[in-house]
Amino acid sequence: MTSIDGSTAGALSGAPAGRAELLARVDELVRRVPDYPKAGVLFRDITPLLADGPAFAGVVDAIAADAPDGVDLVAGMEARGFLLAAPVATALGAGVLPVRKAGKLPGPTAVEHYELEYGHASVEIHPFTVPEGARVLVIDDVLATGGTAAATVALLQRCGAEVVGLSFLVELLGLDGRARLGDLPVDALVQVP
Repeated sequence: MTSIDGSTAGALSGAPAGRAELLARVDELVRRVPDYPKAGVLFRDITPLLADGPAFAGVVDAIAADAPDGVDLVAGMEARGFLLAAPVATALGAGVLPVRKAGKLPGPTAVEHYELEYGHASVEIHPFTVPEGARVLVIDDVLATGGTAAATVALLQRCGAEVVGLSFLVELLGLDGRARLGDLPVDALVQVP
């Protein structure tokens, strides 16, 4: 796959020409912001990608094409995950479920607390929006350490959902976030070292 820093993180062999062109365009549009939000972090800003209608549509189409069959709900993690989850849910004919930071939803809510490298955090959903056995695809913009994604999976499973996969626009391979997600299928459109 094409990496956001211009190197090759994996092969594109067998990918249709349109996919290779899309990945190259994603590479051009995702802005790298050094030392944000703190020193030593290289932030991936997807706002230029979101502002490019054809590229954004291509990303949505690619994520939807790679989704497992029979998805009932697409869960988007706050906040950039919302921007990807809603159009992917529409493309799949599924509902969308916002996974919010604590304190953003009126009750009743189901909450999952988790540890971050720099503190504690929580995610929450309205449990009544998750039918028992619902097949859920979890989406976010970036897979880094996997803490928020793992907490989201645990929360959905506790509410009776079957998490059928996770999809990310960008995966930061050096942070090994997949390791926190067990055997769940994880797809990333772009992988970077």
